[in-house]
Amino acid sequence: MIVYRAQLARAETLLAELLSSSGPADAAVSRYFRAHRNLGQQDRAFVAETVYAVLRRRRSLETAAQSTAPRELAIAALVRVRGLSGRALEGALRDGEDALVTRVRAAKADTFPRAVRADLPDWLWLRLEALHGQDEALRLAQGLLNPAPLDLRVNLAKLSRDEALARLHASGIEGAPTPYSPAGIRLAAKPAINRHPLFTSGAVEVQDEGSQLLCYLLAPRRGEMVADYCAGAGGKTLALAMLMRGSGRIYAMDVSARRLAELAPRAARAGVTSVHPLVLSGEGDARARRLAGKIDRVLVDAPCSGFGTLRRNPDLKWRHGPQAIAELAAKQARILEAAARLLKPGGRLVYATCSILPDENESIADAFGAAHAEFGPLSCRELLAAQRIELDCGDRLRLWPHRHGCDGFFAAAYERR
Repeated sequence: MIVYRAQLARAETLLAELLSSSGPADAAVSRYFRAHRNLGQQDRAFVAETVYAVLRRRRSLETAAQSTAPRELAIAALVRVRGLSGRALEGALRDGEDALVTRVRAAKADTFPRAVRADLPDWLWLRLEALHGQDEALRLAQGLLNPAPLDLRVNLAKLSRDEALARLHASGIEGAPTPYSPAGIRLAAKPAINRHPLFTSGAVEVQDEGSQLLCYLLAPRRGEMVADYCAGAGGKTLALAMLMRGSGRIYAMDVSARRLAELAPRAARAGVTSVHPLVLSGEGDARARRLAGKIDRVLVDAPCSGFGTLRRNPDLKWRHGPQAIAELAAKQARILEAAARLLKPGGRLVYATCSILPDENESIADAFGAAHAEFGPLSCRELLAAQRIELDCGDRLRLWPHRHGCDGFFAAAYERR
């Protein structure tokens, strides 16, 4: 019989740090494993899966366990989410903890308040319920609780999607084409893809299908000048370079030098030489101002709450409250104003977030459109159809995990008249 005593103790230690920290969970988990390099793969998986189960389902686990203590929540996650029995945990439990297991197993989810069933903070649940109604809001919440699949973007400048699928299959990795992105592959499991020859040669990149679709909305052409205004580590920058077949020039702009530094090795792996990183000092950066009115296409994937990515980053729902959303919305409006100045007449602007809240999406797009008559709205459905992507999304793109299988995204497109 497997004894989980040591693994449970490690999960308790890491969880105590995560629950008391305001920093990103993925960074804390990475730090923990770097500090404990002696842990085997199975131990790492046990600890990571347990702590993320708690972050995903914190409210329902607290209610079932009648506790907020890290150890009790870890045990509740092992029983309620990961399906371990009291007998399986027998060697790991302390005196009296068998009563906790009994209590957790007996808790009935249908008696929990709706926000608890949704595993969301009250304020966020109330907003979603008001926007979508109770039933649809619960479906959305469940979609955000489900584990995210591993999506790849095939570098179509190097090989076709069919060829990539065949090579993955030959190496024992099963996958299928994503429903919408012509370059996407959705894997059936989560292998260590960063060791695969397709990855190390730059033939595939890890990128959610929703993120890929933003690049097809922008649809840059060969030879154009393009700005990825909030480029981060450059996943969308590289997708844009693929669509341009390595021609033209792409300015990868971001205020974070550290994140932009991650782009160089990725670009080298993909064989991309048309990307020019530009670290911005802020929305009024002098070097960016020199490009005003010269750029053909501008993508603004603005910093946001990230609530559309809760499948991957469940800690965000506990870290961002209503005040943070208001502050982000003000920042998004400033960023969009600054980025729009780069666009030349006849050029295309796409504003996007991975949020599910109108405060960060429709409200920003509506205010921008009202203040700038020179930016005419474009239909996202028609733009995608022009790329042979059939997605009935209307004038603005809305992607939902429970409907489309990808992260939650919003996008609005404009043309500068």
